[in-house]
Amino acid sequence: MNLFDIMGPIMVGPSSSHTAGAARMGRVSRGLLGQPPARAEILLHGSFASTGKGHGTHQAIVAGLLGLALDDPRIPNSFRLAKEAGMDFQIGTCLLRGAHPNSALLRLEGQDGTSLEVGASSLGGGRIRVFQLDGLECYFSGELPTLVVHNTDQPGCVSEVAYVLARRGINVATLQLRRGEEQGSNAVMVIECDKPFSPQVPQEILTLPGILRVNRYIPREMGGGV
Repeated sequence: MNLFDIMGPIMVGPSSSHTAGAARMGRVSRGLLGQPPARAEILLHGSFASTGKGHGTHQAIVAGLLGLALDDPRIPNSFRLAKEAGMDFQIGTCLLRGAHPNSALLRLEGQDGTSLEVGASSLGGGRIRVFQLDGLECYFSGELPTLVVHNTDQPGCVSEVAYVLARRGINVATLQLRRGEEQGSNAVMVIECDKPFSPQVPQEILTLPGILRVNRYIPREMGGGV
């Protein structure tokens, strides 16, 4: 355990899990979408659903979707800022079986019609874990540059993607593979990298056989941001 785990992040309170973590969930989801959301359906689970209103969870997630930092003093005014930015949003509740009590499901639509569904949990201290993308199970923290590659479940996809990264000198920190219930269904690779990568990397991966979609996320402190 380090000092950050005890004291938590620099943030707008009152809670590192219900406020700062919620804002981070919104920011990571916005980054994965790759553009500002035009519409968002925010479904809160567990403690987020029961106590989130008092902790400012609603405003924090919306603030994250707007791209605000965890310590931005405008977080409490995020509803008004969303209206000014033209972002429509709805907030409701849901039941996510087996999920952490501080969890939410974010269904987003970008300005160009691109859609993305993100399931994420707030673990305390402002830390989060994404556990689901578009209905497929996955796990990553949003603390490292991350590629989420959606592909058909066929031989060669993983090696082709790994070759693109190796040729560009990008070292893989973690690699997760998930697919649907049956062989041959759609699958997803979640690749956390040691260093940021250029937008050309997902564009090149997208040209490979069997690749359906690529989501790219780079933490703002590493030069990312939308």
